[in-house]
Amino acid sequence: MDDPDGVGTGEEPEFLKGGEKSRPGMQIRILAVDDEQDLLDYVSLLLSREGFEVTGLSNPRKVLEELKSREYHLVILDMMMPEMSGTEVLEQIRKLDTDIAVIVSTAYPNVDTAIASLKHQASDYVRKPFEPETFLATVRAALARKGLATDPEAALHQALGHAIRDARKGKELTLKQLARRTGLSVSLLSQIERAESSSSISSLFKIAKALGLKMSSLFGEH
Repeated sequence: MDDPDGVGTGEEPEFLKGGEKSRPGMQIRILAVDDEQDLLDYVSLLLSREGFEVTGLSNPRKVLEELKSREYHLVILDMMMPEMSGTEVLEQIRKLDTDIAVIVSTAYPNVDTAIASLKHQASDYVRKPFEPETFLATVRAALARKGLATDPEAALHQALGHAIRDARKGKELTLKQLARRTGLSVSLLSQIERAESSSSISSLFKIAKALGLKMSSLFGEH
């Protein structure tokens, strides 16, 4: 396999320079499964340099054993492996754990792969060969949907989203009703609640006013 982005050539690519980033809070553990050892090493390098704890497995038959042995937050799973297909592994994972985030990877996306991924609730998919920033963004998004923040800013967005959603539901308002009160779009409000979009001070003021709250209460201050 060609060495992507200069990894293994003796020169560290730009996106890996600067040393390992520290992450506050709990250590997020990721299990990467791929029968191509060089690609597995590359993925492990990318993720570990972002501060994640990564375990790589080239044998898909050992996935369940590994998931039972310790707690993982995310699995990155190759769909095309000779000993056992990714679809089979994904089905086994879901029988063991219905909540863990799973990102499937494939060089040959097709309808059958998409259907299998949806059936077994894959969080997302990435196409090989990986574009580093797109791959890392997919990982962060999958973790964020599970409420797993990887940086302080993401943690703040999640806390705000939870506070807004709880307050809205406490007042028995739908997103459409809150949109009418604030003048913000339903789409934007939904993204704010899911921590998929940052909210401006102006938007937070409108939301707090519509919910009858002091804006400081959205930040946990009473």
